[in-house]
Amino acid sequence: MNIRVIKALSLTLFVYGFAGWIYIVISATFHPYTLPWQLTHLTPWLREDTFGIISFIVSAVSFFVWNYFKDQK
Repeated sequence: MNIRVIKALSLTLFVYGFAGWIYIVISATFHPYTLPWQLTHLTPWLREDTFGIISFIVSAVSFFVWNYFKDQK
């Protein structure tokens, strides 16, 4: 895979993963009782707290990958 594609994909995943994590952090701050609720009816297994954990992991790994390939052309 092209390095430019890896950098663009990892930066995009970092931004959206971080945004999802921030959404859950703000939600947990003001409405902590909603964390065990189902996030959407399309995925009944995905709860808000699980989404926050997944978002944080995606964000952290993507940021690492982006930094790793940042200076390469």
